[in-house]
Amino acid sequence: MQEGHAPGRLMEDLSAASVREPVPAAQKTMALDKVFWSHFSPNLGPGGWVTGALLVSLGLDFKTGLLAVLLGNFLGALPVALAASIGPATGLTQMEASRRALGRLGVRPPAFLNWIYCVGWDAVNNVPAATALIALLMLAHVALPFWLALAVLASAQMVASIYGHHVVQALQKYLGALLLATFILMGVVFAVRGAAPVAAHHPVSLSTFLLATGILVSFNLSWASYSSDYTRYLPASTSPKRVVLLALAGLLGSAIPFQILGLLCAGSVANPSPTAVIASLQQAMGPLGAVALAAIALSSITGNSFNDNTASYSLISAGLHVPRVTAAILTALLGYGLAVAGAGRYTALYTDYLLVTMYWIAPWIGIVLADWYCGTRQPRPVPPGWTYGASIFAITSVLTILLFSSSELYTGPIARWLGGADIGYYVGFFMAAGWYVLGMRSRASS
Repeated sequence: MQEGHAPGRLMEDLSAASVREPVPAAQKTMALDKVFWSHFSPNLGPGGWVTGALLVSLGLDFKTGLLAVLLGNFLGALPVALAASIGPATGLTQMEASRRALGRLGVRPPAFLNWIYCVGWDAVNNVPAATALIALLMLAHVALPFWLALAVLASAQMVASIYGHHVVQALQKYLGALLLATFILMGVVFAVRGAAPVAAHHPVSLSTFLLATGILVSFNLSWASYSSDYTRYLPASTSPKRVVLLALAGLLGSAIPFQILGLLCAGSVANPSPTAVIASLQQAMGPLGAVALAAIALSSITGNSFNDNTASYSLISAGLHVPRVTAAILTALLGYGLAVAGAGRYTALYTDYLLVTMYWIAPWIGIVLADWYCGTRQPRPVPPGWTYGASIFAITSVLTILLFSSSELYTGPIARWLGGADIGYYVGFFMAAGWYVLGMRSRASS
């Protein structure tokens, strides 16, 4: 039995080998309810509020925004929930499980991209949390510079990620439950105060609705590269259906209510920035404003301990032969630096990460799910090199960026033809999955 993975031990094995190899059967003792919490708690934060408010700034009214919230979250959450069921059967992290389709060499590019992605989300999550911590301390007449408030939060997140899976899961469950109670209280206050939905002033164009729905799809789909990281300690005999349903309930149960609250409070928010959203929440909570600030600050610990831990796994899967603790520290330090550097342009950073990451995550998870659900789910030898699945991933990712992307940096010809609507993530997912299945069947028949 590998030291650090034994039941009852808090710290996960620090070796790189513990990431690359399946969890031994004797150590697969995780309780099933943690599937819900590990998919629910990371969304407990101001990101949902900011996203809801962002929909209004894009031009959606409440009814259209509500439709986008329901549709976008379901489309984004379903692939993540389906990916969660891969963990118990394989005992592998999500990136390592994808080597079945991509090969040991082919998994390195998406693993490296996932590491960069986790670093970015580390920064995105910490900006509003540090802002809330500063505002909370100001109530006690304690002035804290942004860099120091950020350092306090980043240090707590880094320690949790060094301990690894078991501590991260405990944070999701127990701190997540505390945050849930706090945010329910905040929701009740909003309901009692009767926040007025934003009314429509003009018809919403299809391109605007597609853009808004795409942001919401990516809000949940962005967790696809994490999912099995937090289900691999379940016994291999665990019901896949129960895993999928619990993961889906966790994702939708946190994202949808928070985004609806963002829609409701958008009228009182000057702009969809963390400072404006936090000020609006603090004012709406009145005497309980300190509670709201504390919840927002603490919410970054559940989200970023998740990010930092998965990032440490991904950096090792990308081919860096370092102990997991080194990978965790490097991730936290880079995330801290990016948050300090990018704090002034939070909204652009936030929306860019939500949309740009979809260009590689969508085709990658399409291939992973096609390989798992359309092929044999039994263990099989892992290809040592670069597979046709890895080629499909690379080609599809590049094509969707060139043809469909719509951003400040570059807009593809099809996106321009669609009036700026970005549907590349949908095309990338189905194109990569369909192409992979066709190749799989062709190889089987030959």
